Amino acid sequence: MNGTMDRTEDPTVSRPVESTANRTTTTRRPRNWKTLGWVLFFLLPSAIPLFVFTLVPMVSSLWVSLHKWNLISPMEWVGFRNYTNLLTDETTRRVFLHTLIYVAGYLPIVYAGGLVLALALNQKLKGRAFLRATYFLPVVTSWVVVALVWKWLLNPTNGLVNQLLGAVGLPEPGWWTDPQWALPAVILSSAWKDLGFVMVILLAGLQSIPNDFYEAAKVDGSNAWQRFWRITLPLLSPSTFFVVVISLINGFQVFDQVYVMTAGGPSGSSQVVVGQIYDLTFRYGRAGEASALSWILFALILVITVIQIRGQRRWVHYA
Repeated sequence: MNGTMDRTEDPTVSRPVESTANRTTTTRRPRNWKTLGWVLFFLLPSAIPLFVFTLVPMVSSLWVSLHKWNLISPMEWVGFRNYTNLLTDETTRRVFLHTLIYVAGYLPIVYAGGLVLALALNQKLKGRAFLRATYFLPVVTSWVVVALVWKWLLNPTNGLVNQLLGAVGLPEPGWWTDPQWALPAVILSSAWKDLGFVMVILLAGLQSIPNDFYEAAKVDGSNAWQRFWRITLPLLSPSTFFVVVISLINGFQVFDQVYVMTAGGPSGSSQVVVGQIYDLTFRYGRAGEASALSWILFALILVITVIQIRGQRRWVHYA
């Protein structure tokens, strides 16, 4: 008996350790479910509108794209016929071409202009805050207002732009009344409106670059251009990447300014993809084809965005 007591009381004798896995599971699981419940509760105010106004319309448009429907009579199932008809339609190719031309003209102008403004307003200037607010003002202005103002400025007869061009002896284009100048007119107005947005993003990127890099470059004898090319542009690449992605997405979805300034004319010379979606739905009563065209545009934007995200590893540098 003494031997038994000695073995029991001996601290060197190993004792079976009570497993705490069950206790941990039973004590943490209610807490995790309670936390998840609170998270879902606070997400409901934003999740419900997202579901009702975004996810449900997306799924509905996908269903509509598989039907022939004029918004009045019952839908008729046609499968993927709407997609095949659109992909072989000359009008579809033309509106995609116009959209690509718009993006190719809009993106360089809005980025270069925004970069110049950001570099200028990053300097110590008098009234710098006022100038920043002034250049950003068009961003918060309605697209309809901006388009109407630019339609007046680019009026071929009595527009201010043509008056200035004529005063210095330059040709006076027909702008939104000329098939060759209608799309450039839309590009010009779009770039002017979005300059402030690009400026703010790039300005934030410039202010995040450590000043030590510039001081070290000056000590090494680098001039202003070398500092800009070797320091500013590489360290500004994250902001540039964001601007390019957002501008491309917005560019492919251009509609408001085209609808107000040219309505896709003259003779369809400025018609873009979203404008064609609108016309197919409300002018021609071909909602099925319009939904199919919207999904084709969505697929194109998705592919381009994925390519950009994967390609950023090669040229985006983080300080």
